[in-house]
Amino acid sequence: MVNKLSIKIVVLLFLSIQVITAQTQNKVAIPHLKKQGVTTQLIVEGKPFLILGGELGNSTFTTVENMVPVWPKLKAMNLNTILAPVFWELIEPTEGNFDFKVLDDLIHETRKNNLKLVLLWFGSWKNSMSSHAPAWIKTNQKKYPRAKSKELESQEILTPFSNDNLKADKNAFIALMQHLKEVDGKEHTVIMVQPENEIGMLPSARDYHPLATKEFKSPVPIELMSYLVKNKKRLVSEFRAIWDKNGNKKSGSWEEVFGKGNQTDEIFMAWYFAKYANEIIKAGKEVYPLPMFVNAALNAKGRRPGEYPSAGPLPHLMDVWKAAGTEIDFLAPDFYNPDFKYWNDLYTRQGDPLFIPEHKFDNTVAGKAAFAFGHYEAMGFSPFSIESVEEPENEAIGKMYGLIQQLIPIIMENQGFGNIEGVLLDKENEGSVIKLGDYEFTFNHSYKLGWEAEAKNETWDMAGAIIIQTDDDEFYVAGNGIYVTFKNLKNPNLTVGILKVDEGIFENGNWKILRHLNGDQTHQGRHLRIFKENYKIQRLQLYNYE
Repeated sequence: MVNKLSIKIVVLLFLSIQVITAQTQNKVAIPHLKKQGVTTQLIVEGKPFLILGGELGNSTFTTVENMVPVWPKLKAMNLNTILAPVFWELIEPTEGNFDFKVLDDLIHETRKNNLKLVLLWFGSWKNSMSSHAPAWIKTNQKKYPRAKSKELESQEILTPFSNDNLKADKNAFIALMQHLKEVDGKEHTVIMVQPENEIGMLPSARDYHPLATKEFKSPVPIELMSYLVKNKKRLVSEFRAIWDKNGNKKSGSWEEVFGKGNQTDEIFMAWYFAKYANEIIKAGKEVYPLPMFVNAALNAKGRRPGEYPSAGPLPHLMDVWKAAGTEIDFLAPDFYNPDFKYWNDLYTRQGDPLFIPEHKFDNTVAGKAAFAFGHYEAMGFSPFSIESVEEPENEAIGKMYGLIQQLIPIIMENQGFGNIEGVLLDKENEGSVIKLGDYEFTFNHSYKLGWEAEAKNETWDMAGAIIIQTDDDEFYVAGNGIYVTFKNLKNPNLTVGILKVDEGIFENGNWKILRHLNGDQTHQGRHLRIFKENYKIQRLQLYNYE
């Protein structure tokens, strides 16, 4: 006969298993990052997710009513995610008293429109300044001190050297993450969070507040020195050169280790900005561990620290940010700079994932989106002020997103394994050669054919495309403004021919052929072609002959 104690033990064990299982399932269900091959993917609702995004203007979502005409625009441009800010001054108008109504409206409306949301926390810093800190912070400079310029003038920038500043921001962020967990912990409308926005120091390269000067005269923290020694061979070249020039010292003051000059001022500030952001992220993740990243305002070439928002998560400082920011998932660039490939190459040179949370909404974004998803296997792309257009159905970014949206299943399946590439073309960069499998593909701008009237223009509209290998001789090409020729890399003596080209769409993940292309559409078998004003997906099958 089974005694009552045994029954109780069995019941308790069963309940414990149920609780552990539920907790595990809930943890798995939270959006998170996962490595596939050499690529990092964002996992949402158990599946890899590609962010076809758009960032709202800073004040667009202030009321539900103001967003009524916006939602149809977003859908017309095939977005699956919006990026939108949360203002510290609005959620904590008085110290310790929180109001999440605007945030709740944002989450509810986003969910109702079947979109996902990346939240941008405008806390201590937004575009370097502390403009979105609450009034009770701004008006109590004694308790919540500001950064000082070299001339000791107070700036509209909270100093990162104040524990009170950090504690206040951290408390607000913890409250935000706790609220997100309560209102969105099951639905997962919010898939990532960006704490702070474009951190940077102006108008001097470092903060001259007495709290900062005290730290500047102190030894370089052991955590940073240990990181430098451990990672010496893989440090980014610009940063490594500064340390090399000063003898690779393993200890000492900031100026002893890195030399005197504004480059050392910037390194010093980067460490303390990153430590501050990391403390906030760590506290937030302990409550609700969504993926979290920081973004940077890119500096113009030739400018010195202090002449741009210095010490942010910029490529030449990425080792400092990584050493201090152990809880930060990745660093991200904001683009108001034309050198798209140059900066993305810098951000990805250590094997880090690429996400572009903000790009100027101009006529280049469609091509750049295709290139980012193809060449860099980016996690997402997002033009700024996405709602500002009058005719969203005619926007190039919407047409490109429409293609990529169809390709998401095969993109995510092939990421990380060397099966995907992308090209970005204009008059200065008319062609691009890429290699996939046994083949070399030469992509050229379609204007080079001279068949389109715009080919005579002094400047050419940017074109972009993504190519995915799905079998030995099978490839999907999607984009616009390109024509493609082929060579056999494995056996150059063989001539590569087009066996078949079909134009089509994906419906519910299944390929549907709309047109079989041959003859004039392939220039009698010489190339695959998509004109600039056309946004198409073509499935290409190649063969080889002597």
